[in-house]
Amino acid sequence: MVKKILLESHNLKNRATGFGVFNYELIKALSKLNFDDQIYLLYKKPEDLRTEFGTKFHYKKYYSLMRNPFFRTREKYDVWHSLNQNIKVEPCHKPKKYVLTIHDVNFMEENSLDYSPNHIKYFKEKIKRVDVITFISEYAKKQTMQYFDISGIENTIIYNGNSISEIINCDDFQSPLDISKPYFYTIGAFLEKKNFESLVKMMKFLPDFNLIISGNCTNAYGQEIKDLIAKEKLENQVFLSGKVSERAKQFYMQNCEAFLFPSTGEGFGLPPLEAMSFGKPIILSDKTSLPEIGGKDAFYWNDFEPEYMKNVVEDALNQYNQNSDYFIEAYIKRAGSFSWDKAANEYLKVYEI
Repeated sequence: MVKKILLESHNLKNRATGFGVFNYELIKALSKLNFDDQIYLLYKKPEDLRTEFGTKFHYKKYYSLMRNPFFRTREKYDVWHSLNQNIKVEPCHKPKKYVLTIHDVNFMEENSLDYSPNHIKYFKEKIKRVDVITFISEYAKKQTMQYFDISGIENTIIYNGNSISEIINCDDFQSPLDISKPYFYTIGAFLEKKNFESLVKMMKFLPDFNLIISGNCTNAYGQEIKDLIAKEKLENQVFLSGKVSERAKQFYMQNCEAFLFPSTGEGFGLPPLEAMSFGKPIILSDKTSLPEIGGKDAFYWNDFEPEYMKNVVEDALNQYNQNSDYFIEAYIKRAGSFSWDKAANEYLKVYEI
């Protein structure tokens, strides 16, 4: 039986976020597979997807009004897949299988606008409607089970893939930032949970290195980091690149001394996995999902006191330099073990009725 499957994918518009990367990479991987079903993509600019993916998919235009029950799509689908837990768009008709991917339930632990009785009530109601939950990590599953009752709901863990499918030759890339000194690199959305301030404070104790932080820093947290850099008088040592191209990101990952990621709120953690592709030292927070993704050969901080963090970095660099061949091979192998093609095949199995 040919099924009609809808992927609620409007979040792929922002590929600088984890949701956007997940949406796009899953769809791109699905486009390479053979399947008889009709897969519909819900997106604000379907013509953009049609240009890239052609007739592989069917396309539905997303309107923000669709979040209102009165304006829900009336078309019937056999499978409806909400690609993240915050989606407000729901099917008008109950599908034969409703699939929900949960990346995290950080809204239960963060002081944010999402942490509200209405949001939690909505999420509980959404869980009651679903037939299958997919989690992007074991941590995401454990965190969800801590706050919500998912007993009796079929669930499975499908890991994200590594989004660096091709290493770009960046030999002629001209960095607009100072890379005359050895530098550390990190990238991510400018959110408090990314914990960039801990890196800035640590850099006072590592005067022989610079730090480059990439990501859109135009928001309030970005201003906090800029103010902290000025307060600590680190303007010539810590640099904010803003949003960067794929080529620039790969250049900084290829040439950094180590990739640093002190985040305290990751459902998966795509940037460290990408950085592993280049075999450089990976130093992570030991919080949330990061040990699950980094594995035994990454290095970890268990708190964020600046001098302690500096000591972990120095120890990591020493261990890495003493046995670099081992670490390079281990990191590249682990990066390759997370595959979007594998994830796409697993999602197709979930769509079976």
